[in-house]
Amino acid sequence: MGADQHGNLVTVASPDAQTAFDEAVDHLLHFRPAVGDSLGDALDRDPTFAMAQAMSAYLGILGTEPADAAAARRSLDAYEASLDPGMLNPRERQHVAAAHALVRGDLTSGGKILRDLTRDHPRDALALAVGHQVDFFTADAVALRDRVGGALSSWSADDPHYAVLLGMYAFGLEESGLYTRSEEVGLEAVERDPADVWGMHAVAHTYEMQGGFGVGVRFFDARGDAWQQGNFLNVHNWWHYCLYLLEAGDTARPLEIYDAVLNNVESAGLAMEMLDASALLWRLYLEGSDQSQRWTALAASWDSVMATPYYSFNDMHAVMSYVGAGRMSDAERLVDVRARYVAEAADPKVTNVAMARDVGIPVARAILAFGTGDYDRVVELLVPIRATVQRFGGSHAQRDAVQRTLLEAALRSGNHDLARVLLSERLGINPCSPYAWLKQAALSTAVGDAASAAVARGRADSIRADAGVAIR
Repeated sequence: MGADQHGNLVTVASPDAQTAFDEAVDHLLHFRPAVGDSLGDALDRDPTFAMAQAMSAYLGILGTEPADAAAARRSLDAYEASLDPGMLNPRERQHVAAAHALVRGDLTSGGKILRDLTRDHPRDALALAVGHQVDFFTADAVALRDRVGGALSSWSADDPHYAVLLGMYAFGLEESGLYTRSEEVGLEAVERDPADVWGMHAVAHTYEMQGGFGVGVRFFDARGDAWQQGNFLNVHNWWHYCLYLLEAGDTARPLEIYDAVLNNVESAGLAMEMLDASALLWRLYLEGSDQSQRWTALAASWDSVMATPYYSFNDMHAVMSYVGAGRMSDAERLVDVRARYVAEAADPKVTNVAMARDVGIPVARAILAFGTGDYDRVVELLVPIRATVQRFGGSHAQRDAVQRTLLEAALRSGNHDLARVLLSERLGINPCSPYAWLKQAALSTAVGDAASAAVARGRADSIRADAGVAIR
């Protein structure tokens, strides 16, 4: 019996295995690729190490890759078949139980087990980190905030990982709409640990949600060495950077970044990265930008990932790529396969079944309808779920693709009353968005109010000028 770096009792046969495991946790908290090597070292030194076995299972589901999740399930099942639970302490048994649920797709039960574990062991950094990601996958904003917030009082400012907990907490605060507090906590996290890329990510979200695209660009530019490479979040943070540029009216640099970082011949074909690539191109697609060559390459990369239903949020982005590439029949086929998956689901505990049924399939059908120009159908599909679209995961910034699709469909279908309501809501929350003011101008033009259209365009121009972002 030993203890980990945070004082939690651990059943482990080798001190070297524990050291390697502690290194793996540190790498995970900083989203470093070396997490796999360190964890492999821990398991090589002690294959019966329960915490390392649970962490291996967690890593299998965090990338939302069906093949990785299946492999993690097989590995954990083999471990559990030879396990004597009586040899483990209660915390370790909870980890194995959480991993058991998660590799079976039961995010709800897995997240709850980890939440209960955190209540009794608030200094379990692995439970906090994995639970936080599960909350993100299920878009549970309250849990994103309070899972970490409830544990923070058990940590002190001189703990080596206190900063990364602040980064997680900042993201939960942002997704809960507490932008001022989120920015404050996130900036403290980054100041304490400049390598906290999740903390940077949280701050980036606060700027996105408040129209602070100019300060967001400068925030990222000042910390380029810390986030642009060497971590699993670099592509996603580049995506945030591109959103700032698009809001500033720059379309050239986002495409340069897309080709250099988001998707190219050297890309790994990971779902979480292709998701960002699809989301960026879809924003351009909604504005009428033809990126057919980029879409064609991206859609081909989605094919193998989509063979097995796993995470409905990914499905939406794959359908975007098929539509963008003009592969309408493949988009239709994917939607049909997911509908059969829901109808034939044998295990009601698989979280993705409800995600697909309630949100994923309607959204995918709406994207397909948008691609065929059936904008009335888009409105018909998205209006009933626009207030509950968070049920299939992602962040507010990511799910904005759905809201923008609805708004654009309302404008194109001539549903001016709906467009007015959507724009009134959007501008009320974020009056500093040039995108929203330009859409307000489009609506005013459509209803014959040229004066209001000119005022709205002027607001967009003024906001962009004040942001001070250079345009290429």
